[in-house]
Amino acid sequence: MTHSRPSDPVRWRRDFPLLSQRVHGQPLIYLDNAATTQKPRVVIEAISRFYKTSNANVHRGSHALSAQATTAFEQARTTLANWLGIDDPACLIWTRGTTEAINLVAQSWGRNQLRADDLILLQQSSHHANIVPWQMLAETVGARIEVIPLQPDGDLDLEAYQLLLQKRPKLIALSHVSNALGTRYPVEQLCRLGRDAGAVTLVDGAQALPHFDIDLTRFGCDFYAFSGHKLFGPSGIGALWGRRELLEQMPPWQGGGEMIRDVSFSGTTYADLPFRFEAGTPNIEGAIGLAAAIEYMQQQDRTAMERHEQTLLQHARDCCSQLKGFHELPFGSDRVSLLSFELEGFHQQDVAHWLDRHGIAIRAGHHCAMPLMRSLGLLGSLRASFAFYNRLDEAEQLASCLDQLIQSQTTSTTVAFIEQKTSQNLIKRVYSATDWNARYQALMHIGQSLPGLPDALKQDCYRLHGCESRVWLVPALDDTGRLACQADADARILRALLALLLDRINGLTPAELLSTDLGAVLDQLDIRRHLSPSRGNGVAAIIQAIEAFARDPRG
Repeated sequence: MTHSRPSDPVRWRRDFPLLSQRVHGQPLIYLDNAATTQKPRVVIEAISRFYKTSNANVHRGSHALSAQATTAFEQARTTLANWLGIDDPACLIWTRGTTEAINLVAQSWGRNQLRADDLILLQQSSHHANIVPWQMLAETVGARIEVIPLQPDGDLDLEAYQLLLQKRPKLIALSHVSNALGTRYPVEQLCRLGRDAGAVTLVDGAQALPHFDIDLTRFGCDFYAFSGHKLFGPSGIGALWGRRELLEQMPPWQGGGEMIRDVSFSGTTYADLPFRFEAGTPNIEGAIGLAAAIEYMQQQDRTAMERHEQTLLQHARDCCSQLKGFHELPFGSDRVSLLSFELEGFHQQDVAHWLDRHGIAIRAGHHCAMPLMRSLGLLGSLRASFAFYNRLDEAEQLASCLDQLIQSQTTSTTVAFIEQKTSQNLIKRVYSATDWNARYQALMHIGQSLPGLPDALKQDCYRLHGCESRVWLVPALDDTGRLACQADADARILRALLALLLDRINGLTPAELLSTDLGAVLDQLDIRRHLSPSRGNGVAAIIQAIEAFARDPRG
């Protein structure tokens, strides 16, 4: 591959318009690239140009615009095929992304090839998209699932894998790179061993292709799936590559226009590859935008990009490792530029919220890898994921803001101990705060200082679902028929919001509560606009549960 432009991280960054904006008054530091990457100007312009000059449906039109759209759409398929080393573009199927690609294989290949007691091997660190479709399939056909474990250091347990292969699995679903740990797995070796054992292999490449190039002709897998939005392209577009001999055996998964050759009420014959798997109007602009992203990447020095990402990762590790309570999750012997960590004494959602207020976007939670998190004894982690357009000073700012959070809580705790503040004084500090940082610290202090629910009350019957964190609400009336509710959460911010709500409602009759606007409590604090959508939904779920109890306290 030739590189027509010099390697320059500063110039790379200028190619991405969104990165120049400010968030909460702070320069944006975007470290959530494993969730979705930003888009270069050429991608945005390619999509805009299509809408301005060539917008029409593809393949079946008899007019000039349709011909232009069809040419651009099919050229996009060829561009991706060439980039991946695929000599047969018809084996590259457009999908909405990795998730749909895996479901396509599960429903089309799996339903027709797997039988009762057939074995499916899944990776312990897989994304839910490479677990749940296989569980659904196994339940339908009666297949069995076993898990390829990880070693304590995060690497895949190769010895355990080889023992599982002796059970002659029919399908092995692998991850090229872990989205939660960043670990890069030796999938070429794993696929070779799997095929030698007679298994069909599928690889989730969503987290791999943004960081390095691959050549599928020497990869050895049977299916490879990936998403455009993680690859500096549009969302809602991705692809599945499959071996022709397997794809030709697979019946269509969805029916409709485009995937047919002939239709009558007595029967239908299906189109050849790739169209038999592309029912309906495709995401034309998405394919064109993704091709533009690939062409952009082909103009760069990918080796230099990967080297810069690794420098960013190591610099972030060096800066953060000095912080009190900073613990990295195990990541194996090889990984991409993804830093997954815990901050001792802090819930991951509280940390992510603090960083967001300082303009730093990271990801917090289980990262759609709940089985992995449970195996590590965690509810979730913090994940900072770097792309080639990130800067070294952004890694430093991440560490600096984490240190500010640690220091602010240490100072707050010391002051509280000296002054022996009561819960009412703590709540007054929230209402009297003059800016968000002061209010945030007061909320965090409440969440840290107030006693929580006894473990005996942290039962599933009191769990509120729909919240980003674990939340328990124990609704009750006292002897006079007034509310005497208790609540708790594992995130400090939510614990504090619960304390504010309970401070307002306990002592009211159910009728008085129902005439009170609980949302106004949050509005008074100007909190709603600082909550993430999922956390906002969680707060709404809490309010709904309290109001439901007030409407039917004996129910």
